[in-house]
Amino acid sequence: MQPSLKSILKGKVVIVGIGNTLRGDDGVGPVLIERLEAKVKARCIDAGTTPENFSGKILKEKPDTILMVDALHLGLAPGEYQVLEKDEILKAGLTTHDISPRMFIDYLKSQSSADIYMLGIQPKKLSLGEGLSSPVEKALDKIADLIKGIENA
Repeated sequence: MQPSLKSILKGKVVIVGIGNTLRGDDGVGPVLIERLEAKVKARCIDAGTTPENFSGKILKEKPDTILMVDALHLGLAPGEYQVLEKDEILKAGLTTHDISPRMFIDYLKSQSSADIYMLGIQPKKLSLGEGLSSPVEKALDKIADLIKGIENA
């Protein structure tokens, strides 16, 4: 059974948005960070397409929970999402980024005792120069509201 956002966002939380806003739905991570920043207690980091460059910033926060948000090919309908745990992240579909998720997660795990999760959102389109698709935009609204509700409870 997949963990829920409510069940994982505990303690000191760092939310890391991963993606490229110039490639359609791949921008979902950074767009979510933009919507959450200064509206939740969690530390929000837009890591763009190079999350490994932000590992120092992430670890400096000494988080209990790290939630990475990215467009992932999960075999779901566009806009559907899942919260994945470490082993599931490594089995998930391709991302559009350079570093292997396994290396990044293994590095964070070796430097921190934080629980690490990935919120994977199924993209509809990853075309250059496009904004978010309608199904992904709707999912993002729902996710942002859900996180704000949990964080501000």
